Amino acid sequence: MAKVELKQPIVAEISQLLDGAQSAVAVDYRGLTVEQDTRLRKQLREAGVSYKVYKNTMIRFAAKGTPFEAMDADLEGPTALAVSKTDATAPARILAEFAKTANKLELKGGVVEGTYYDAKGMQVIATIPSREVLLGKLLGSIQSPISNLARVLNQIAEAKEA
Repeated sequence: MAKVELKQPIVAEISQLLDGAQSAVAVDYRGLTVEQDTRLRKQLREAGVSYKVYKNTMIRFAAKGTPFEAMDADLEGPTALAVSKTDATAPARILAEFAKTANKLELKGGVVEGTYYDAKGMQVIATIPSREVLLGKLLGSIQSPISNLARVLNQIAEAKEA
């Protein structure tokens, strides 16, 4: 079997992973212990994030012609790719949080909703809460004035009865 035929399924796998993805983050995982890597993979899996180590050339071929092609400059040295199709900030948020305890893990850069961010940009993206948290805050801010109005009307009704 030719080398090209062996590599085509891997490129197809990466292409399929990136197709429809909201975000992809490239990280340097060198220096992580097996235990740290296992914990990281578990956290990412629970958040619905795909995380796998690929060869840089394979990622380049798969990303060609897509917004993820902008990560080309980050594809140096060992690279793991964290991809999310549901939560745009999840990979950056989980990886940045994990990097606080495992200083060997280094965010290289990534693409979030079609826009490329370098390592510093990914740190900023990591501070954005998840969609569910933001919706919860919005609901709370909408619900608060209504609750206060109901409380005031109830107190007025109780005062008139007395």
